[in-house]
Amino acid sequence: MDARGQHRGRRMIIRGLQGRWKYFRPGAGYVDMTTIGIIGAGHIGSQIARKAVQLGYDVVISNSRGPETLSDLVAELGPTAKAGTAADAAAMADFAVVTVPLKSYRDVPVEPLANKVVIDTNNYYWERDGRIPALDKGEATVSGLLQEHLPGSRVAKGFNHIMAKDITADGTPAGTDNRRALATASDFPDASALVTRLYDEFGFDTVNVGSLAESWRVERDRPAYVVRQNAEELESNLARAPRTVEG
Repeated sequence: MDARGQHRGRRMIIRGLQGRWKYFRPGAGYVDMTTIGIIGAGHIGSQIARKAVQLGYDVVISNSRGPETLSDLVAELGPTAKAGTAADAAAMADFAVVTVPLKSYRDVPVEPLANKVVIDTNNYYWERDGRIPALDKGEATVSGLLQEHLPGSRVAKGFNHIMAKDITADGTPAGTDNRRALATASDFPDASALVTRLYDEFGFDTVNVGSLAESWRVERDRPAYVVRQNAEELESNLARAPRTVEG
């Protein structure tokens, strides 16, 4: 096993020399992180689920309307996917993806996500979410709000600046010339590392923005938002992002 792990309470996340991330579960030892809980089954959540099952992950996906409304999607995804409530997806997840409208982030279950990495795909659309003064003034970040809501979790920004259709269409093998890059940010190194690993499996390079306090650089209406860019271009776009935008 790779010794570069991260202790969080009684758990430790490490990366095996081959394959998936593992975490230490008291009484069970090191367990493969093979189940992704997806909270939100819209365009982004559904596309992440499609790619994840292709890669061999188990998926538990939820939406706000109830598991029965996801029967067609689950049938398409196949036997390694199941529908559940948001609490189910959170509880069964080895790590989770939260991809709900920002206005609903306080509905994300808290306790079942404790001690877990949570990948946040959210963006602030004031036209949909209503005005959030702390975001308008540049005093907070979208993923920072989710981290505040989930104080026992380790939140990382991910998949927020790519069109849903491109998640399954634009990935290429590592080392491909001009490979598309995506950004992540987190206050926890193991969370950023997990997103980096997942990006690579999905077919993308990674640029690490740093802490969640810097994650505004990849939010809506900045130069890096929903454009195709390689790692060098992404770094340039992140560097020239304005802290606040008109809107």
